[in-house]
Amino acid sequence: MFERERMAAIAVYSLKGGVGKTTLTVNLAWASAVQSSRRTLLWDLDPQAASSWILGDDKPGKDDAQAVFAKDIAPERLVRATGIDRLSLLPADVSLRSLDRFFFDLGKRKRLARLIEMLGRDYDRILLDCPPGLTETSDQVMRAAEVIVVPVIPSPLARRALDEVATHLSREHGKHAPILPVFTMVDRRRALHRAALDEQPDWPVIPMASTIEAMAVHHAPVGAFAPNSPGAQAFGALWTGIERRLTKPR
Repeated sequence: MFERERMAAIAVYSLKGGVGKTTLTVNLAWASAVQSSRRTLLWDLDPQAASSWILGDDKPGKDDAQAVFAKDIAPERLVRATGIDRLSLLPADVSLRSLDRFFFDLGKRKRLARLIEMLGRDYDRILLDCPPGLTETSDQVMRAAEVIVVPVIPSPLARRALDEVATHLSREHGKHAPILPVFTMVDRRRALHRAALDEQPDWPVIPMASTIEAMAVHHAPVGAFAPNSPGAQAFGALWTGIERRLTKPR
């Protein structure tokens, strides 16, 4: 059990969709809550609401997710318990489709950071499932996060997208949170994947596995139903590395 320390926000972000972003977010949130015994909040900022759905939020709501940013609703009022000890969910809904426009009109570049600071009174770790793309929302996320986890499929196009994100951060934000690239959906039988792993041997690796795909069936993180699987072990090791980075003395 860890002693109470400073709260930290971890963003899981990708320029592209379909690279395992939500899978990473849900499993890292589970590892934070269960493996590290942290009071953990998963804040789903993606209007597709995949993280919310996996964690059991499948009941019709009032589409109030964007109202949090207008301060019409306190974020804690929308937080819901999950079936996992110490893991809570701030779910997404379709109202987030216009969040980029809202942030643009609002003109306050640290609104998300301020809300996270408020929520940090009740949580040790806040995981952000971010929508893809270089947008007003992603810029808010980059300002709020202490670590930016970027899933990368082992291919030249995915690596190019990662380079574009790094360039954007350096140009728009100057000094920014560290980027942690993670190879996802890795199939070592494919020569292209093996070559990418050889080129970046220090990057964490999440395998392509039927157990991970079964999250959609179980509505649960891999560690909850297959704790000894290679996928669960890979997510656990990745989280251990993130925790080590967050708890390192400044």
